[in-house]
Amino acid sequence: MADTDQTTAIHVVLLFNEPVLAKDDPDAESEHEIVYTAHEVEKYLVNEGFRVSLLGARDPGAVLKGLQELAPDVVFNLFEGIASHYESESTVAGLLEWLGIPFTGSPSTTLSLARDKPRTKALLRGMGLPVTECLVIRDPRVPTCPFDWPVIVKPGNQDASIGVDHGSVVSSQEALSRRVFELLERYGAPVLVEPYLGGREFSVVVVECPELSVMPPSEIRFEKREGGLWPIFTYDAKWHVKSNDFNTTPVDYPAIVDADLQDVLTDLSRKAFAALGCRDYARVDYRCDDSGKPHILEVNPNPDFSPLACLASAVEDIRFITHQELTARMVRQAHARGLLAAQAR
Repeated sequence: MADTDQTTAIHVVLLFNEPVLAKDDPDAESEHEIVYTAHEVEKYLVNEGFRVSLLGARDPGAVLKGLQELAPDVVFNLFEGIASHYESESTVAGLLEWLGIPFTGSPSTTLSLARDKPRTKALLRGMGLPVTECLVIRDPRVPTCPFDWPVIVKPGNQDASIGVDHGSVVSSQEALSRRVFELLERYGAPVLVEPYLGGREFSVVVVECPELSVMPPSEIRFEKREGGLWPIFTYDAKWHVKSNDFNTTPVDYPAIVDADLQDVLTDLSRKAFAALGCRDYARVDYRCDDSGKPHILEVNPNPDFSPLACLASAVEDIRFITHQELTARMVRQAHARGLLAAQAR
């Protein structure tokens, strides 16, 4: 632990998005969990000796006013974007940059790029990294599918498995058109269509504290389900703890993989982290094809920081560092970045 007097002198504001969805909204769990996470991170930082304030906000005015009143030395950025304005995740990071307040996690440019999944795929593909192919659809005029059936259809501006259920995998042009229309109606454009890959699914956590370290992969394992349901990581599997999907989709950490596959996943994760300009921590998700070759599904800067999430398990299960220690290091790194920036001005 750093010098106690120095730590106590650092005032940390935990910035998070106040939920806007009603609790009975089908996507509410993914949004409401942030409040739990904020309070858990608060406990960590208080235990580490920091002065801590909470700032929950639903609009830019509240963010700006709260920051001006609290005058933080560092912001622990848990702001994931407002459900009705997904681009606000990168907007808030940009506001922090404009105000000159150091903050944890990735910069605004990275958050903006990662939210634009087609552009991210194009960037990674241009760097020679294996990514899933993608058809981008922006209106109900669905073109003929260029991929072999089946394909998987996802909202293009969501994360946390929002909009993914067993109807996401379709096997005909008619079903594709119907699914695209449903997603456009609920989530807006774009909608992404990707080839369905039938292999294993992994997630890899990357952290900088301060050296870049890649954790062993975790595997999302799909147990046999009644009714021949697709082995995909649905919204229910991630959030609805009483659902059949949740209870038949355990996550194995660390995954049982051979040395060659682990080396490939480690190398790809390092390159993807650097390509998007991620900072402090990120998660890279993969799906293998039938031959066992991994393809990058997406890169997640500032992934779920809950003590129940993949990130916490990844760093704690191999005794790399405790989640609380990682939280404190993120703050100290952000504070050091702020001091260097101030000296450069």
